Amino acid sequence: ILDFLRAQFAKNASKEAMIWHHQSYSYDWFSKELNHWCHFLKEKIFSGAVVDLSADFSPKSVCLFLALIELDCIIVPMTATLNDKKNEFRDIAEAEYTIEINGQDEVQITKYERRVQNSILQTLKQRQHPGLILFSSGSTGKSKAAVHDLIPLLKKFETPRHSKRMISFLLFDHIGGINTLLYSLHNGGCVIVIDERLPHVVCSAIEQYKAEVLPTS
Repeated sequence: ILDFLRAQFAKNASKEAMIWHHQSYSYDWFSKELNHWCHFLKEKIFSGAVVDLSADFSPKSVCLFLALIELDCIIVPMTATLNDKKNEFRDIAEAEYTIEINGQDEVQITKYERRVQNSILQTLKQRQHPGLILFSSGSTGKSKAAVHDLIPLLKKFETPRHSKRMISFLLFDHIGGINTLLYSLHNGGCVIVIDERLPHVVCSAIEQYKAEVLPTS
């Protein structure tokens, strides 16, 4: 599934792939780290599982996200902004595992005794396609879950586009945030992760790291 992306990592090995906590991470680093997490997760999580990935943008969380795609998992990204709703969302998504990156940047895996009943999720599992479950904000009522088949979503990024330095302003659990990430990695760009979504922080990142794109909604 990730053959095209791995080829891009090899092609752009010496380029910056991400800036996080003011440190630079190359495509070569991502390639090696992705291999590590692919091997690690194969021992811990079964193929096609529904996995809540509780994290925000970081080099480790991105590699875990990609490794889960390689395992044909159905991924439910959840950031700290959803802490009050995480248990509810896990129930709705019928999550079979949680992978959490804690404050010490350690990975913790929790397994649940739960069987997936939802017919859409069962279809993805039968197709052996990785999936993505994203929740709405619920600002106009109860939060709703949207299920995406990641195969066509990934395919659209295989058409070459401009390589850009992009700020990850939209969150890890927002379709815009995922689009920013996948566009950048597929085109040899650089994802600039900011610590806070505040005007002075964004402007400083633009100046310091020569950001070219600020994706917002």
